[in-house]
Amino acid sequence: MFAIHWRAPLLSGLALAAFAAPAAAQDYEVLRLEDALTRAGVSDAPETTDTNPRIVGPLADVEASQALVGQARLNPNPEISFEVENLAGSGAFSGLRATEYTLAVGQRIELGGKRGSRIRAAEAQVDLASVRSDLSRAELGLLVRERYVDAVAAASRVDLARDIVERNEELARIAGVLVEVGREPPLRALRAEAALAEARAELQAAEATSLAARSALATLWGEQDALPVIPSSFPNIEPPNLPSAFPNALALRVAQAESSVAEAEIDRERSLRIPDPVVSAGVRRFEESNDTAFLVGVSIPLPFRNRNQGNIAAAQARLRAANARAAVALADYEQSVSRARGQYLAAEARVTTLAATSLPQAEEALRLVRIGYRAGRFPLIEVLSAAEARDAIREALIAAQEDRGQAAAELIRLAAQ
Repeated sequence: MFAIHWRAPLLSGLALAAFAAPAAAQDYEVLRLEDALTRAGVSDAPETTDTNPRIVGPLADVEASQALVGQARLNPNPEISFEVENLAGSGAFSGLRATEYTLAVGQRIELGGKRGSRIRAAEAQVDLASVRSDLSRAELGLLVRERYVDAVAAASRVDLARDIVERNEELARIAGVLVEVGREPPLRALRAEAALAEARAELQAAEATSLAARSALATLWGEQDALPVIPSSFPNIEPPNLPSAFPNALALRVAQAESSVAEAEIDRERSLRIPDPVVSAGVRRFEESNDTAFLVGVSIPLPFRNRNQGNIAAAQARLRAANARAAVALADYEQSVSRARGQYLAAEARVTTLAATSLPQAEEALRLVRIGYRAGRFPLIEVLSAAEARDAIREALIAAQEDRGQAAAELIRLAAQ
């Protein structure tokens, strides 16, 4: 009874928040899982638009990496230089009589395959960004399915709580009648009223949980004002039949793309150890004689100390790290597939047993006990015990269906490619 007293104000506030949700949400049609995937931008339907920040961000990363490929294709810019010599000196060089003007254009020539390795490194980054974008979409699909299943489970628990309230209201009414006619002691009516108060508190808690689940689902596509209406029946999420090793899985492709990027970076760093010459050509004018002359020059850095050896070693270490992450990703992926498949099969077996055997038997037992209670053949404690057993089975069935949906959603993500 103490628990009921302190929980009642809190649960009443939560229920008030649920009822205070925008009235427009109550006018919405029931949201299906396919509709939720479309709203989030996961579905491949034609009306799907990429406006979800969870998708726009990775797509922008792909665009950025593609722009860098175009940048990598560009050659070095030519350089122009202008020099004035013998300006404002002394003696024969005073004034501007002995001034010499030199105008030259230089061009750095890339050697060692720098441009090709630079382009390949940029293209590897595009592949990595594309795979990561696909993975982000698959992970968003996992979030939508998981939160949708959570919202359905919460709606199912609201239905269960309402059924329990209705049953306890009927039991409290019958107990009151039996006490009045002297067939039950007053303690029976008090117990029935306590059970009813507890059931109403649980209903308020279930409604608050359902509101939170619907809100969490709506945030996946940025909806804040009107919350979706979620059915209490679980969707049929059909899991794919995955092998233990699935090389095209996105999780593995990301690790492979990271290794490819590291390999391309090694080639790019190795190309940078070869110095690039700068070839220049120009014209020189002598002010004193008003003559001109052509100039040709070549400048080459001397790689005595810096041959980019530090960057090459760092790129090689990053390749080893990427290969190690790829091996770990493969092991984790196989374990995830095995675990998700086992969870799905176990949940499917529980759903079948509870729905086909346990729940019908509990429903029949409760029906018989309630008939006997109305006739005065069974005490109230028997009805409450039978009802609690039936309610526990219904709760177990909801939990099993929820586990099955979550495992199926995980298998779908693991199969994404």
